[in-house]
Amino acid sequence: MELNTKSQDSYRVIYTNTTEVQTYSGEIVEKKSRFIAHVRKVESEQEAAAFLEEIRKRYYDARHHCSAFVIGSKGELTRCSDDGEPSGTAGRPMLEVLLGSEIRGIAAVVTRYFGGTLLGTGGLVRAYTQALQEALKQCPTAMMKYGKRIQIDTDYNGIGKILYLMGQMGLAQESCEYTDKVCLTVLVPGEQAEYFCKEITELTAGRSGLTILEEVFYPVPEQ
Repeated sequence: MELNTKSQDSYRVIYTNTTEVQTYSGEIVEKKSRFIAHVRKVESEQEAAAFLEEIRKRYYDARHHCSAFVIGSKGELTRCSDDGEPSGTAGRPMLEVLLGSEIRGIAAVVTRYFGGTLLGTGGLVRAYTQALQEALKQCPTAMMKYGKRIQIDTDYNGIGKILYLMGQMGLAQESCEYTDKVCLTVLVPGEQAEYFCKEITELTAGRSGLTILEEVFYPVPEQ
C-alpha cells in the first residue's frame, strides 16, 4: 500500500491532560517594582485577548499589563503590546522569549506594579523577560508529533505477530475489538508508518487489512 511520506514538522506546546484551563505564573521584584507573569495555552487571537482582559480585571490597580502571544503550529500569528511602557521595552522582548521557547499556541501577560524607581530601558527589558522566563519554567510541555492512526483487521493467527511487532517498535494499541476477527487501532509516528504497514503485510502474508483512519499531530510529553 502506498503512504504519503511527506515530511511534517513537530512543534512544542504547553501540555495538560485535563480539559480545565491551566495558567502558569512567575514573579520577580526589581527595585521595588513587581513584575507578575502569567502564561496560558490559547488557540486563537480571541482567546489571547480574553486572557489579557482576565488578568487586567484581576490586577485592576496595576499600572501596566504588557502582553505577547504566538499562535499556529509554525507561529503564523504573533502580537505584542508595551501597554504604556517605553516602546520596545516589554511586549517585543516578551515575544522574543516566547519565540525562543519554541512553544506555540501560547499567550503571556506580565503585570507591573510600579515601585517608585525608574528602571531605564535596559532594566525594563530584563525585568519583563525574566518574569516571563520564571512563568515558563512552570509550564509542562510536549512535542506535537506527526503520526497516522491506523486500523488493522486481522485473523487470530496474525494477532500475536502484530502485537510482537508493536512491542518491538514501542507502539501501544489505542483500541482492540475481538469478534470473528481482531480489529486494532494504533497511532504510528509518521516516519515509521510505511515500515510498520510493510512489516504487517509480510508477517501476515497479506491477510491483514490496513486502513489509515486519519493523519494527526499528537503530544509526546517532555521531561
